[in-house]
Amino acid sequence: MANIDLKKLRGEIDQIDNQILDLLNQRADVVIAVGKEKEGSDDRTFYVPSREKAIYERLTGQNPGPFPNEAVCKVFREIISASLNMERPMRVAFLGPASTFTHQAALTQFGLSAQLVPLKSIPAVFEEVERGRAQYGVVPVENSTEGVVNHTLDMFYESDIQMIAEIMLEISHNLLSKSGDIARIGKIVSHPQPLAQCRHWLETNMADMPLLDVASTAAAAQLAAEDESVAAIAGAAAASQYDLQVVKAKIEDNPHNFTRFLVIGKKSPEKSGADKTSIMFSVKDEPGILYRMLEPFSKRDINLAKIESRPMKQKAWEYIFFLDLIGHVSDVNIAAAIEELRAHCHFLKILGSYQIAQHDGSTQEKR
Repeated sequence: MANIDLKKLRGEIDQIDNQILDLLNQRADVVIAVGKEKEGSDDRTFYVPSREKAIYERLTGQNPGPFPNEAVCKVFREIISASLNMERPMRVAFLGPASTFTHQAALTQFGLSAQLVPLKSIPAVFEEVERGRAQYGVVPVENSTEGVVNHTLDMFYESDIQMIAEIMLEISHNLLSKSGDIARIGKIVSHPQPLAQCRHWLETNMADMPLLDVASTAAAAQLAAEDESVAAIAGAAAASQYDLQVVKAKIEDNPHNFTRFLVIGKKSPEKSGADKTSIMFSVKDEPGILYRMLEPFSKRDINLAKIESRPMKQKAWEYIFFLDLIGHVSDVNIAAAIEELRAHCHFLKILGSYQIAQHDGSTQEKR
């Protein structure tokens, strides 16, 4: 009797799966029609992060369960990814190689259907987008423990590329080796950032172990796969790809360890209602200039999310400032504050307005 009931239930699942497949194809027909409409209109933007956010919010908001909201978002991430590539094949460059955290961030944002292209350097990602060989790029810009990625900030000075979106990815580091036996480890390798983010754990537990820098966590995992005496600090994706065992999981010093990644492209998205604007500028050297560069935002009650300085390569002891502020550049008060600041600057560049991401990687709800 139990076997008959199980067979019946599996038959019901098959019927439901067939209905889901039919609905996916109906959705695909509508997506194709949308693509054709865009080809004949002025609006030819295929990737709209705020539209994706609205889909996730609507579906999770009306989900009665028991299918979990997190799974709803993951399923529709891939449905949307496939749909975008039906409208227009999407090529996304990222700081590689595969199985790095930047690769994971690109997958989180664009899904499995996008053509993800690993490149060896941040300048190469910018160049790929600038030359039109990729529509978008994904690069790291900041870690909550170790601070900014200077190469990324420097590239915005040299390039006209815009910030399209941000991705907040929780970073968890594992100690990996071929055998999984801590006694067989003779040295530990990783990218300098993960080594720094695990500094306290390493000093406490592996104090006399040689530590070596390599180009990426994926390169570290590959070395560990080739040599049983080498352990790598890398993520779960690298462990899976290179068939490594976890010696110790979650060895990062800060359990709330996030890295912020940027999606770069040639055109910033429209206002979503929960936006951040990034600018860069160099101010004139005059008394009270630091006060005056913040005053346009203070008197308009504009929230400044971050300010960072970088030395100018062309001139000693002069600095470029990077400023993140809450709001969209199309907002009247934001535009007015930026123009007031411009009067005190040698130069000022708007790097883009884009939707704020929460720490779980999802987009922030309107508040």
